[in-house]
Amino acid sequence: MIENKREFKLISKKNPKSLLPNALTIFGVCLGLSSIKFAIDLNYSMAVIAIGFAAILDTLDGRVARLIKGTSKVGKELDSLTDVISFGVAPSFVMYFWAINELGKFGWMAVLIYSVCCALRLARFNLMEIDENELWKINFFEGIPSPAAAGLVLLPLILSLSGIFQFENKGVISCVVILTTSFLMVSKIPTYSLKRISIPRSLAVFLLLGIGIYLSLVIFYTFQTLFFTGLIYICLIPVSYLHYKQKNKKFLENKEEETEDIL
Repeated sequence: MIENKREFKLISKKNPKSLLPNALTIFGVCLGLSSIKFAIDLNYSMAVIAIGFAAILDTLDGRVARLIKGTSKVGKELDSLTDVISFGVAPSFVMYFWAINELGKFGWMAVLIYSVCCALRLARFNLMEIDENELWKINFFEGIPSPAAAGLVLLPLILSLSGIFQFENKGVISCVVILTTSFLMVSKIPTYSLKRISIPRSLAVFLLLGIGIYLSLVIFYTFQTLFFTGLIYICLIPVSYLHYKQKNKKFLENKEEETEDIL
């Protein structure tokens, strides 16, 4: 009896270009796990920065893979696993060590709920298929993506590190934030997908200028900038919801008109 064995290959002989994006993804795993170590050592600023760099790598690995034509099935699965660790487990553990452990078993339940919701959200995302007649939906996510969720979960800590405000009941506030974010992840609330945004060449200079200004603010006012970035993202959630509803309404109206024309 002959058995078909499939070998696991991190680097395919047919596509060796997958090494670079897979290496970036693995580095993201290391950053996520390192953030937990930083939190154990009470170095919360480095814990936040490590997760921030993991989010940057999460944005880059897919783009690099498509750019050099180094996409692979292993890379796709590895990316999902990295997201669960770096944006599910890591931020919840960081917040647990910083504040939520004050709530005892209820705090630990919040950590478990968030981590499970992150895994469920990623599983749903991997199974999603968009109809070719509804390609406009690729500009939206269902629920908030895991990197954004990690940023929202860390907002109370980031606000504290910024020096803008100090919490008295940080455990309760952090628990409410982590549970609310868990709901937003598994919800079907449409949010913007920044991965599909294209910028006209005429605006490229202004985009680069904006990125340069933003990076300068991150360097000199790290946590203040990250906090206000999180607030801006929160404000964009209802905007993206209304935008989605408007586009969906227009799509349904056009579909009805096409049906009437056929009849």
